[in-house]
Amino acid sequence: MNCDTLSLLAPAKLNLFLHITGRRDDGYHELETLFTFLDYGDTLHFTLRDDAQITLAQMDGIAKEDNLIYRAAIKLKERYQELGLTTSGVNISIDKCLPMGGGVGGGSSDAATTLLALNTLWGQHLTADELAKLGVSLGADVPIFVHGHSALARGIGEQLTPVEVPECWYVVVHPQVHISTAKVFTHPELKRDSEKLPPKWQQAQHRNDCEPLVKKLYSEVEKTLQWLLKYAPSRMTGTGACCFAAFDNEQAAQDVLEKLPSKWQGFVAKSLNKSPTHTGLDLV
Repeated sequence: MNCDTLSLLAPAKLNLFLHITGRRDDGYHELETLFTFLDYGDTLHFTLRDDAQITLAQMDGIAKEDNLIYRAAIKLKERYQELGLTTSGVNISIDKCLPMGGGVGGGSSDAATTLLALNTLWGQHLTADELAKLGVSLGADVPIFVHGHSALARGIGEQLTPVEVPECWYVVVHPQVHISTAKVFTHPELKRDSEKLPPKWQQAQHRNDCEPLVKKLYSEVEKTLQWLLKYAPSRMTGTGACCFAAFDNEQAAQDVLEKLPSKWQGFVAKSLNKSPTHTGLDLV
């Protein structure tokens, strides 16, 4: 690996289930959710500069200062400065393919990949736990991407227990609507009283507690779930809008994707217990 340049896949994630068990005084929700990664995502490119400037290729509709990639880079640079460490500048660009507001973690994955990549290029001075602590202020899902292993998450999503999830092939469909996570989590009709998982959580009944509300608010999501249900059990990931169904092999998944209505977008991907970001960095 060239010590001045690095390109990494920032993978999509799926919430295989998402239970909301309560709401905290600060407005955040207590969750129990199962994360796994996909071998599909955005690709980020990093090239060190001779000066201290951080540049990010423009993304349509997002100001640089609001972009989680840029914010992650600045946050890590500031942490290095607090430790008395100098950093070079960096040029960052992205090949974007994950939908915004799709529930597949695109922004969080991009932010985590930026933290991991720059920590590598700048000398690996922070541990994964330290990077995750920085990342949680950018988004509750950032730590799972930093740690890079399928996990059962509790709390607001930051309390992670690594697990092994059977790997399979997924058809993921985006019904071309953008869903605001804040709108879902502040809605008065959101279910917030699920019972906590038992010790043998694998045998419990699983669901996505956001799904009934999102289907009510966004009819295209309900239509997508119903369409997928013709081929396999379907579920929404995160707060949507992406929906998914699992298949035993790639060909079966591809056969379904080929039937996808043209008004929607979709892809086929294999689930992975280890994040391809970490595979790319050769991290354990």
